[in-house]
Amino acid sequence: MNDVLWQPDAGAANSQMAHYRDGLQAAGHGPFADYAALHAWSVADVGRFWQSIWEFTGVYSHQPPVKPLARGGMPGAHWFPGAQLNFAENLLRHALHGDASQPALIAYAESRSVQRWSRAALLDEVAALSAWLREQGIQPGDRIAGVMGNTAEAIIVMLACASLGAIWSSASPDFGQAGILDRFGQIEPRLLLAVNGYRYGGKTHDRRAEMQALRARLPSVEQLVMIELLPDLPLPADCLSWADVLTAHAGARPLFTPLPFDHPLYILYSSGTTGVPKCIVHGAGGTLLQHSKELMLHADLGPADVLFYFTTCGWMMWNWLASGLLTGASLVLFEGNPGYPDLQRLWQLAEAEGITHFGTSAKFLGSCRNAGLVPGQQHDLSAMRVLLSTGSPLLPEDFDWVYQAAKSDLLLGSISGGTDIVSCFVGSNPLLPVRRGRIQCRMLGMAVEAFDETGQAVIDQRGELVCTQPAPCMPLGFWNDPQGERYQQAYFSRFPGVWAHGDYVEFAADGSCIIHGRSDATLNPGGVRIGTAEIYRQVETLPAIADSLVVGQDWQGDVRVILLVVLNPGEELDDALRQQIRQRIRDNASPRHVPAVIAAIPSVPYTRSGKKVELAVARLLRGDSVDNREALANPEALDQISQLEQLWQ
Repeated sequence: MNDVLWQPDAGAANSQMAHYRDGLQAAGHGPFADYAALHAWSVADVGRFWQSIWEFTGVYSHQPPVKPLARGGMPGAHWFPGAQLNFAENLLRHALHGDASQPALIAYAESRSVQRWSRAALLDEVAALSAWLREQGIQPGDRIAGVMGNTAEAIIVMLACASLGAIWSSASPDFGQAGILDRFGQIEPRLLLAVNGYRYGGKTHDRRAEMQALRARLPSVEQLVMIELLPDLPLPADCLSWADVLTAHAGARPLFTPLPFDHPLYILYSSGTTGVPKCIVHGAGGTLLQHSKELMLHADLGPADVLFYFTTCGWMMWNWLASGLLTGASLVLFEGNPGYPDLQRLWQLAEAEGITHFGTSAKFLGSCRNAGLVPGQQHDLSAMRVLLSTGSPLLPEDFDWVYQAAKSDLLLGSISGGTDIVSCFVGSNPLLPVRRGRIQCRMLGMAVEAFDETGQAVIDQRGELVCTQPAPCMPLGFWNDPQGERYQQAYFSRFPGVWAHGDYVEFAADGSCIIHGRSDATLNPGGVRIGTAEIYRQVETLPAIADSLVVGQDWQGDVRVILLVVLNPGEELDDALRQQIRQRIRDNASPRHVPAVIAAIPSVPYTRSGKKVELAVARLLRGDSVDNREALANPEALDQISQLEQLWQ
């Protein structure tokens, strides 16, 4: 097919996915003629499948499970009863039982020079911090919160918390105080760890006063530990130094508390642009199994590899990145602006560290294409064999750009899931071709379908992304939701007993798919359902357009489509460009997709995890208030939109 951009070569037979498949067949399962048959097996008996993942990925447990699944159905599936394990012990398995001299963490930050940790050094610091936490009386189930950069310290404290069963929750240091309080105020942490400041895009941000004020407004916090990410800023007298805390217990022996499979590990947060964020509780065992499957099988990550993902500690991809340790791979961390001093920065990093697995956002790849970058010519990317993209749908033109301008012989994995499952439903596969503009497959064990309005699965039609079988990565629940009412309402009210994720998806007969945007942001002009990604695909490949936002606005008894565009330097939104935009959308989508209003804006509002804020803008255009502006990376963009006269006439 002419839409195939990459095919697996003979080396695919040596991938971990192939070894897993072959091992199943040798054990009497299958035979599996293709990946579709393997996936069908994985969802036919989910208990048996997840037991096979436990065995293949080498989960270390103090007590094996009685069975893989004691109670099915959704919500409320009960996984691996009787098992006793520790998440941190599993992530540190290569330090404990392998070559401890190998590199574990390579940390880059704008605020300081590169730092490196061997597996042994990482284990030592986790043990020291864990001993200090025990000295503070931290117990399993206690919450510990961090306002952290994407540095080694964040991974060390997460592992120390997990080693004794404390629940870790983090936010990025660029969050405002109100946004952090909206999150941490709900979970009442006993300890707060925070950076004293950070550098971003060459600018210094002192956060000492804000962190002291935050502590004062969190009465549950007993201690504030401050990390000198900016060494020139002295720490306040009323906080503890990270360095002093580690030194106090240097040389401590690593200890790992055995805990049930469903012991809570993380609290993550919904983006919260339409209200106070939901506090989503994820279990240790489910996160471990799901991440093991995704990293080892779907990303083909192993001990010889180097994993990088551009993320912050306020996005679930940080949790996913941290789990890369379980494979034995080295992790490259980056704290700073990926576009500073220019968009070559991350490609330079890939060359310098021999990154094999390079992860970023669709927005970043689109920006590189828009800027005319050709990183494959400017940098040695010979080590890179997997490029992962998430955050929003990846445009077909960005698939082209990756293979033409970055590297022609790599697996481009567009992956999609969410904070809700701290992982993915659909994504990459080393055994399948990459087709232009399409996500390769449903991931193993994820019984994902596109449902129409009546709850029937459809092929080659857009529908609600649903999951019809339970998976251990689904949340334990929401914090402060003892009866599970809010959890039930969030995912199971649309189709009882079926997880409705909130994305608009279209599956092809070959199992590949296209995400058409959030289903709750779907446009309905004249009663026709339109995914916003269908319009982005047409608009954001025009040379004049740097970025765009599409929303629906109630208007004269119907819904009209509003298109807001950010122009490239030197461009003007005149009648000719408006006509070009409308004609392109009409020709390549449909007349229904053509916007009623096209207006220029200085910037598109984004969440801090890099997602376009369609719902908040739609609320704005209805005249509703927009809650929790702290969840936005650039809340001033909402004010700029509200002042556009074209939107109100």
